[in-house]
Amino acid sequence: MEATKIIEYLRERNLTVKADGDFLELSPPEKITDELIQRLKKYKSEIIAELKREERRLKVLAMLAENPDSQRAIITDLDSDPDNVILTIAIRDQHTFEMQILKDKYDAFMVLELTQKGAIQ
Repeated sequence: MEATKIIEYLRERNLTVKADGDFLELSPPEKITDELIQRLKKYKSEIIAELKREERRLKVLAMLAENPDSQRAIITDLDSDPDNVILTIAIRDQHTFEMQILKDKYDAFMVLELTQKGAIQ
């Protein structure tokens, strides 16, 4: 995936990249070249999506770290995708993963029930 490669490239060169809504924030400015700006513009939406995915993953892992008795943590993202709800799920000592559910099919109470029953393992 090109977005992942670009993010790695930036980090290897000690550039900080963050998603702020529909914008990318880069620093320090003295390391930003015109060539880099053109590459970022070309893949901007993919880079933002990847940064948001990373952020969600780190958030569920932090939730597990803060709650040592919890076996699962879930983040619900209603804003990143206009058509889907994105669930980011971490299962202690096993996996993190994401699920997309069509917004018109999403039932938060069903997800809660499945989680409490341990169906998401």
